[in-house]
Amino acid sequence: MSRRRPYYSIRTGQNPLAAAVDLPTLKRLFRPLYEHFDREGYFQKYLGFHCVDSNFIPGELGHDIEGVILLELRKSGLTPIYQLLDGYAEDDLFDIIEFLYDHCAKPTKRYYHDWSHCGWHCEEFDVDAGQAEFRHKVNKILEIYESGFELSADGEVLALADTGLEGLFEAPLPASDPENVEGRIEAARRKFRRHRASLDDRREAIRELGDVLEFLRPKLKNVLLRNDEKDLFHLANSFGIRHHNQQQKCEYDRPIWYSWMFYYYLATLHAALRLIAKAERDDA
Repeated sequence: MSRRRPYYSIRTGQNPLAAAVDLPTLKRLFRPLYEHFDREGYFQKYLGFHCVDSNFIPGELGHDIEGVILLELRKSGLTPIYQLLDGYAEDDLFDIIEFLYDHCAKPTKRYYHDWSHCGWHCEEFDVDAGQAEFRHKVNKILEIYESGFELSADGEVLALADTGLEGLFEAPLPASDPENVEGRIEAARRKFRRHRASLDDRREAIRELGDVLEFLRPKLKNVLLRNDEKDLFHLANSFGIRHHNQQQKCEYDRPIWYSWMFYYYLATLHAALRLIAKAERDDA
């Protein structure tokens, strides 16, 4: 049975780790998770495995896993994970989490080689199921690290959405224009939530949402009152987001106000696209 509510000391704030865990604790929690998936054969399809009879049996990435990691992550000295995990910096750990997610597959056909407790030898795999399980388990520890993170379905470690606003990232958008609307909104969402996104990154994400609203402006005129439609663009045009001139207001607490602007525009786009879709259905 999975308990959904926190235990007493966390609930009441008495536990020193109730608010968040630090990097050493995150690595301490990640180690048994990684060992479980490795022991059960979830990385054998791509990364291969060691056998007491045959030494290293390569997976789809070949014999030189360190070389693959160097090519993909532009880093060396991250493997073997068992031995080097404790020395990882935060970005090393997040890189490895993303790499393992990309190369995780649940074994669907395997046998146990019991000679010297060699372990599971896996022959057939389900990539989607393996990635879903890995993501579910790793997110349980990422969400309690510092300000909170999650591994997305696309395999990116992202900052968690502000409490109560998660639905703006999870709710599907009405089909409109994949290239000019949905694709740009998704790119802005990823940019805003990316690990260590700078204030310039966040401003750019807000600007991209404003550009989508501009693209939709001809249709918005038909579903919004004139003043409401003008107010949407006043925000980005007057607060140093989309243009740069002496009339703009730039002396404000950007980390706080950028978050408000981003969620304001994202919520507005959800509403606007639904209003446009309803109007088009009514006209059909």
